[in-house]
Amino acid sequence: MPDIVVIGAGIVGASCAYYAAREGLSVTVVDRGSVAAGTTGAGEGNVLVSDKEPGPELDLALLSGRLWHRLAEESEESEESGETKEGRRSEGHAGFGDFEYEPKGGLVVAEDDRVLRVLTELAGRQESSGVETRPVAAGELADYEPHLAPGFAGGVFYPQDAQVQPMLAAARLLRRWPRVTLRTGTEVTGLVVQRGRVTGVRTDAGDIPAGAVVNAGGTWGGEIAALAGVTLPILPRRGFILVTEPLDPAYGGLVRHKVYTAAYVAGVASEAAGLETSAVVEATRAGTVLIGASRERVGFDRTVSLPVLARLARQAVALFPALAEVRAIRAYCGFRPYCPDHLPVIGADPRVPGLYHACGHEGAGIGLAPATGLLISRLLTGATPELDLTPFRPDRFAEAAA
Repeated sequence: MPDIVVIGAGIVGASCAYYAAREGLSVTVVDRGSVAAGTTGAGEGNVLVSDKEPGPELDLALLSGRLWHRLAEESEESEESGETKEGRRSEGHAGFGDFEYEPKGGLVVAEDDRVLRVLTELAGRQESSGVETRPVAAGELADYEPHLAPGFAGGVFYPQDAQVQPMLAAARLLRRWPRVTLRTGTEVTGLVVQRGRVTGVRTDAGDIPAGAVVNAGGTWGGEIAALAGVTLPILPRRGFILVTEPLDPAYGGLVRHKVYTAAYVAGVASEAAGLETSAVVEATRAGTVLIGASRERVGFDRTVSLPVLARLARQAVALFPALAEVRAIRAYCGFRPYCPDHLPVIGADPRVPGLYHACGHEGAGIGLAPATGLLISRLLTGATPELDLTPFRPDRFAEAAA
């Protein structure tokens, strides 16, 4: 019998398992698919502060950014100390391995002077919350991105923005501690409730009793909550990503940072159900370029939309004209777990003792995962969380509806 069952083997579930196990708890992670098979596997790996207004989510992002940096440092130390000269891992040592953490920074560009004023005002508010910002004049943009299209009014550079390989990161976190047991291909069909308290999960392979259950179901977090008879209004918000062929070294680093237009910030905060797109371009360590971003609420429809992909391609070329000569080799879509107030659900559910939630992060789940896992571990062990969790409480939607 584990201390904790975590439902969901995406990056948030992996982070919850990692930090709980670090505190000495035994954890079983259950997923009906494979590791990172859902939203995590369809993400770009963004670890961002640049797209967030001051408030609870930005505070969460700042904490999480520090934790990602720390995990990367521990990864390097593990690799250095845990490998023999022959390349074999030394007995008893299990490090993260490399998960492609790149503190590359983010450059947000403004199309005209009006947008630049709005962007600069946002940066000023973010600075008061601890975000590092650097105003970039129009004539200095080429110093950051030599291949950027001319004509932009300026921008803001965010040194704290970073990127990880999300599938690899989830896998590394899950294998870090021997106290974590992974059960993929196992579907949760119900929750075990005794005397009004959740004491485990029911699966298609049998019951798993536990001291507590963590709902890290991402886009499907609302369905898991419903198994306990409570409501979380989490909806899928579809997004597409284009992937280019690996670029020839002759391009000399076509895209050096995460680069996007100021319209992306508005898209993140939008409540619209219809299609919205904004240019977001960044390179990977493998040499490919990832192109986004689109948002629309169409349920779980995975139909590939060529008009959306064409729009993303045009917007990317408007940022980096050299991309017009580069082939796109594939496209994929994922479903962001959207909450009406754009805040994740993190904490113990007062309506159902023994049930904790860590879901509803929309498109920021990869960036916010370590902080979410750390905060959940604090609650599980009775320690004081680093942040006030009131804004993220699971029952806030029921209160709003009353």
